[in-house]
Amino acid sequence: MLRTLETLVFDNTYITLPEDYYSRVAPKPLRGAHLVAFNPEAAALLDLAPSEAARPDFVAYFNGEKILPGAEPLAALYAGHQFGVYVPQLGDGRAILLGEVRNARGEKWDLQLKGSGRTPYSRMGDGRAVLRSTIREYLCSEAMHALGIPTTRALCIIGSEEPVYRETVERGALLVRLAPTHVRFGSFEVFFYRRRPADVARLADYVIGQFFPELQTLGEEDRFAAFLQEVVTRTARLVAQWQAVGFAHGVLNTDNMSILGLTLDYGPFGFLDDYDPQFICNHSDVTGRYAFNQQPGIALWNLRCLAQTFVSWIPRKRLADILNTFRDVFFDEYERLMFAKLGLQHPQPEDAELLADWLTLLAQNRADYTLAFRRLSETVPENPVHPANARLQDLFVDREAVAAWLTKYGLRLAQEGVPSSERHVRMRRVNPKYILRNYLAQIAIERAEEGDFSEIERLLTVLRQPYAEQPEAARYAEPPPDWGRHLEISCSS
Repeated sequence: MLRTLETLVFDNTYITLPEDYYSRVAPKPLRGAHLVAFNPEAAALLDLAPSEAARPDFVAYFNGEKILPGAEPLAALYAGHQFGVYVPQLGDGRAILLGEVRNARGEKWDLQLKGSGRTPYSRMGDGRAVLRSTIREYLCSEAMHALGIPTTRALCIIGSEEPVYRETVERGALLVRLAPTHVRFGSFEVFFYRRRPADVARLADYVIGQFFPELQTLGEEDRFAAFLQEVVTRTARLVAQWQAVGFAHGVLNTDNMSILGLTLDYGPFGFLDDYDPQFICNHSDVTGRYAFNQQPGIALWNLRCLAQTFVSWIPRKRLADILNTFRDVFFDEYERLMFAKLGLQHPQPEDAELLADWLTLLAQNRADYTLAFRRLSETVPENPVHPANARLQDLFVDREAVAAWLTKYGLRLAQEGVPSSERHVRMRRVNPKYILRNYLAQIAIERAEEGDFSEIERLLTVLRQPYAEQPEAARYAEPPPDWGRHLEISCSS
């Protein structure tokens, strides 16, 4: 049954924790608020009728002018390691959790306003977000979901006439974000560093009760160890998916790491255009700490920070054993994904070299990562003069090196004995044609800042089907023009 805004079913559990975990705070409405974009697919997660977005009350409720019946707004407390340095108190400085909505399927979704004004954790910030950053997160979270990568979701963007001061004066905006929970690694760190282990345990038992109830019957050490193992496994698989699709998060601080292994807090993210393993998408990251090829190692470093918070219950040797599973889980998932991208159904040990040689070719030629894999999906290596092979070679400076690699690739495919037509279909299912390239997001942003929001919807429509050909949308698959190759993305939002 579809519901109205007033009949959403709230089941607020986080607020049952002691008030040390959060602060009750009301959203501060933006001036001149208006609806910029609405996502009916995310509305369906709440059982919310899409027609509700046309009501004036829709903006009023999500702008904080009115409070939804059943909502109990709060800002969560957490800490975190930012660029490797512990910051003792962060928290929701510009986000407010309205409450948790349960749908008819029993799923629970946090309903969070991002950019809703100052909270007790805002420090020197204004508690606002800008239109630019909300559009990027709105588009990318939905694009990641379509790619099959765990992520928060986006319900809508509320724009405004309110000026917000960043590098320049921008328009204030607000993103309504959904997630099963917004608990993060830093939610545990804040109590560990305050020497309050009982609160770490209480938060762990809360998360276990909500999302891993099968662990509740275990003893304390085993329960927390199994929980931590689940977080390690989910995180390893998530980062493997990022690496396979060519996604760089940009700011992998521990406060931006989801306890459920979701892609959380889209800031200066970027998908690879030209393949550069050392790609840095955040121009504030001057040391390259969060470069593309550093993400697996940083994820493990962050997991060590989380594991440390459990030293009161789990022996250090057992903690180390749990953390040591990260490498195998990550590489198993990464190789599974990458061999599938090569069209190999029955991987062999020597395929690792074939993959490494392919990635080396991409890096040496600065070939477009997404386009190269997509065009590889169409090649016919057993026919050296096939036009599809030439289309792939067009992406490379060293065409002969690609031809030589295709010969080896063709011999390997012959061992599998799968017809090219069948392989093409299978590879196109795992090699996207469309990703959210920075220049595409920038075009949508610039038009929106001029009052034209239509490109947001057009782009999102394409990104919802990243593996489909969509010939009418072929321009969205093109590599960036010269002006879009080196766009600088910062943490400012």
